[in-house]
Amino acid sequence: MAEAKKFVHNDIDKIDLEEDFATMFEESLKSEEATVCDGVIVNIKDDEVYVDVRKKSEGVMSISEITDENGNLLFNIGDSIKVAVTGSRNGRPSVSHKKALRKEKVKAFIDNFNEDAENIFDVKIISKNKGGFVAVNDEGIEFFMPKSQSGFKDSNQAMNKSFKVKVIKIDKDDQSIIVSRKKLVDEDRKKRKEIVSAILENTDVIEGTIKKITTYGMFVDVGGIDGLVHYSEISYKGPVNPNTLYKEGDKVDVKIIKYDNEKKHLSLSIKAATPDPWDEIKDGLEVGDTIKVTVSNIEPYGAFVDLGNDIEGFLHISEISWDKNIKNPKEFIKENEELDVEVIEINPVSRRLRVSLKNLLPKPFDEFSSKFKEGDVVKGVVTTLTNFGAFVRVGGLEGLLHNEDSSWDRNDKCKDIFKAGDEVEVKIIKIDPKEQKISLSQKDLKASPAMEYAKSHSVGDIVNGTIRDIKDFGIFVSLDGNVDALIRKEDIGSLDIDSLKVGDSIEAAIAFIDEKKNRIRLSVKRLAKQKEREVLNEINDDDKMTLGDIIKEQLA
Repeated sequence: MAEAKKFVHNDIDKIDLEEDFATMFEESLKSEEATVCDGVIVNIKDDEVYVDVRKKSEGVMSISEITDENGNLLFNIGDSIKVAVTGSRNGRPSVSHKKALRKEKVKAFIDNFNEDAENIFDVKIISKNKGGFVAVNDEGIEFFMPKSQSGFKDSNQAMNKSFKVKVIKIDKDDQSIIVSRKKLVDEDRKKRKEIVSAILENTDVIEGTIKKITTYGMFVDVGGIDGLVHYSEISYKGPVNPNTLYKEGDKVDVKIIKYDNEKKHLSLSIKAATPDPWDEIKDGLEVGDTIKVTVSNIEPYGAFVDLGNDIEGFLHISEISWDKNIKNPKEFIKENEELDVEVIEINPVSRRLRVSLKNLLPKPFDEFSSKFKEGDVVKGVVTTLTNFGAFVRVGGLEGLLHNEDSSWDRNDKCKDIFKAGDEVEVKIIKIDPKEQKISLSQKDLKASPAMEYAKSHSVGDIVNGTIRDIKDFGIFVSLDGNVDALIRKEDIGSLDIDSLKVGDSIEAAIAFIDEKKNRIRLSVKRLAKQKEREVLNEINDDDKMTLGDIIKEQLA
């Protein structure tokens, strides 16, 4: 074996030569003699063990030195035991059995040391002092690491933690093993820098190994350095869950996209290492084309569909069915289902593709128009109630039953008459192909109040009513309590409209009856004319009688 005080590697000259490792190691022992010798246990009292070490007085050590983890004694009075004299206390030598064992292990390590080996060990920091740190490996061998060789920014954070270290010096005379963590850190940093430089110069696709998978991406080893493949850089489809596609240990082709010198972060991309599928379809796919897709994921607002070439399109919930009341896409489609859809938007620049399923389905309005016509009386189901009316489903489409078309009573509202799910009979009063709207009526199925009123009244009849409302254009009059009639302003005649008030009785003649539209018009002016005509007729009748009499008398 080489001379004990010789450095392990030639490059140890780089270490500060002014640093006296022996002095620092002695500092770490805190002036302990650390002499190993054979002793005999002469007494065990309370928590102290007395050992004859052939000194003027027995050495003393803690009973914990000779007990196992369960508190059982490993030695008894009269047993020989190896101890290290570590100092003195109250005039007695302080001894340690464990220290003696560590010393023996250090000695055995030094005796068998091979300077040509790698000499890198995993150690745990167990104590620190002014000079540096004391560490042990799994075999209980004790090492000393000077502060300048630790590479710690905060020495307090190092206690009781494990690190890799490299032996940089051994001293057979002092029985010390000097190690360095900083040397390994510097070597690793240099090696990493060389690897990063080589990798950054490579613009080609490189193979890596997946080391760790997280929710935000994967760490991939490329030539001894780990880079992050963010979950948005895995597929051209967009962000994906890497756990569904890969497992740790898988080989993947990647491409370098960025390196952050400050943070020492390497960013990689899997999708950049593959041909861009958008380049393949941008010239071959147009709006209006029909394509076959597979439903890959369903959300409450729509579904994502896979084109089979790493491109994903979006099928919005409003494009799934002509049914406007669809609550969830799962009512109509399921995951992994194959569908024929129509392309309704394609933008290779923003990588946006939208498709429609309903555009390839028969249009409900066309089907409705082929089955029904205006004037048909049909049955439907109330689906939605609003303040202005009710929507009624008829033959797969919804038509509007407006409040004013639900009843001849102007005070009736659909929300007060019906509830969702009610089956109702309605009449189709309008089909609007341009707006694709259907208007329904229920009052058209019933006789209007004007129609009932016309059974016992006709134009010219003189009626009495009660003023219900007064407007600028005329007066609304209630007849028989449930029939409305209107006296237009120009038909009021000589009446002073300003002197009239709601609740007054008014007499007028029936001028017009529209049974279908439930309209009745009255006229005070007509009433006055009718009365004038009657008076004239009476006068004319009286005059004719008198003149006849005169003529008869003259002819007599």
